[in-house]
Amino acid sequence: MKNRFLLAFLFLTIFAFGQKTTFKIKYSEQLAVFVFLQNLSENYPDNVFKTEFQKSKYNTDKYKNVISKFEQLRIDYSYRFEEFPYGSKKTMQTEDILKKNLIETGNLGSFKIRSVGIIPNKTLIDLAESISEFTPIYNELIYNPNKEKFEKQLEEITKYSNEHQIENYFNTGLVFYNSSWDNAIPFEIAFYPLPNSKGFTAQAFCNNFISAIQTDLKSYKDLFSVMLHETYHIIYDEQSLEVKTQIDTYFKENKSKCSNYAYQLMNEVLATALGNGYVYGQLDGKMDTYDWYNKKYINLMAKQIYPLVKEYIDEKKPMDKNFIDNYIQAYEVNFPNWINELDNIMTYRYVISENEKDFDVINKMFRYRSRTQYEDQITETSIEKMQETPLTKVIIISKNNSQKLKLIKSKFMELKKWQFKADKEFAEKILLDDKSQLIVINQKESTIESLIKTIK
Repeated sequence: MKNRFLLAFLFLTIFAFGQKTTFKIKYSEQLAVFVFLQNLSENYPDNVFKTEFQKSKYNTDKYKNVISKFEQLRIDYSYRFEEFPYGSKKTMQTEDILKKNLIETGNLGSFKIRSVGIIPNKTLIDLAESISEFTPIYNELIYNPNKEKFEKQLEEITKYSNEHQIENYFNTGLVFYNSSWDNAIPFEIAFYPLPNSKGFTAQAFCNNFISAIQTDLKSYKDLFSVMLHETYHIIYDEQSLEVKTQIDTYFKENKSKCSNYAYQLMNEVLATALGNGYVYGQLDGKMDTYDWYNKKYINLMAKQIYPLVKEYIDEKKPMDKNFIDNYIQAYEVNFPNWINELDNIMTYRYVISENEKDFDVINKMFRYRSRTQYEDQITETSIEKMQETPLTKVIIISKNNSQKLKLIKSKFMELKKWQFKADKEFAEKILLDDKSQLIVINQKESTIESLIKTIK
């Protein structure tokens, strides 16, 4: 799978053992207009939707005010599944549920009824009004000019899915991940046109997959390998509490110093090995010789572990302790220095700093991030909360340095013999017993960026 196509978000499908999978490929006008409005927001980068709007007759104060009002709506709340091992199950997002409801309802009235209680009623009403006002604009600028090509694509995509029995690859994932799904739940795929583009987008949630597809897309193996990649994230996410607890235990009991960071990487590595390796190879008749993912750690590890993944697929075996141990060993033998590379370990980070501007600096330095937490107080409580996670632990001290350094030393038993000079600037990295890295930055005059760059 060529990395230019890979935008990895979450995706869901359905498989029924011994029965035909329920696939519903469709166009959702409501969802398309919602995404259109998102792309018109001021904080979104330049894109084809924004370009078409800005050169149109609708680029007036009236409609700019609607966009601004839409942009300020708070629609994204979240909740965690606390009983699962940390990071093993995706946090639920209310925006995903709203998009699901846009896809699965035929009009905005039904959408509002189904969505009552998810977000405040006033916000829900304003959201529906924004979509209603921009529906004719979207149709005039985007959908109607591309309608003929797009509707033909929908027919071709449906035919491709049926002819290649895409649902069988979902079953492959269920067996490999030792997971399950209820065949009574339909799987709805919503596409919408993406004119003047060289790639497609992909996002998935709940029991829905959405994708903006370029109007001249011909290679559906690329599209479906990305779909299955995202499917495997969901299958992994839907493992039972028992299975996830077993996997978590296998990693924690493994003696390798690389086991924690191998664990953090695994979800994306396996989805890539299965979707962009196995599925693409099956659909194309040969393995993809290009990068499978546009992040080197994921790409290289997915290719490294692929023979073992393929062996388990061929033998219809679920991932087990033997698989986990071999996966960790492959990481340690082939990429032993990765646990010291900031571009890798800062993908999963917990940062404590009493200067909130430091968070922006770190976000700019390490843009790619999978799991992050931030805390603006250096206290016993905040450090203890940090210690409960397997993430890379970054503590930045810029005031009351001596006092805060003593606190940190007292909270980490690995720092019992640690010697520091509070009046000297430094940035040190220490591998903790939980096999996560602790980075302590003592700042005086230098910038955080320059201090981070001194870390060996």
